[in-house]
Amino acid sequence: MPKLKTKSGAKKRFKLTATGKVKTGQAGKRHGMIKRTAKFVRNARGTTTLSPQDARIVKQYMPNA
Repeated sequence: MPKLKTKSGAKKRFKLTATGKVKTGQAGKRHGMIKRTAKFVRNARGTTTLSPQDARIVKQYMPNA
């Protein structure tokens, strides 16, 4: 059985928490903040956790995490 490699794009974008959830940066914050509402910008600070359905896919990309 060959070794499983981690997808390098996934290791740059995601981290696993101690409980096994997938942590990622908030989407939609790269540019265009003028047209966003203040509420959106405020709520999109920091990081967020992925939904279980998306987390399952990301965990396949990171077998050694």
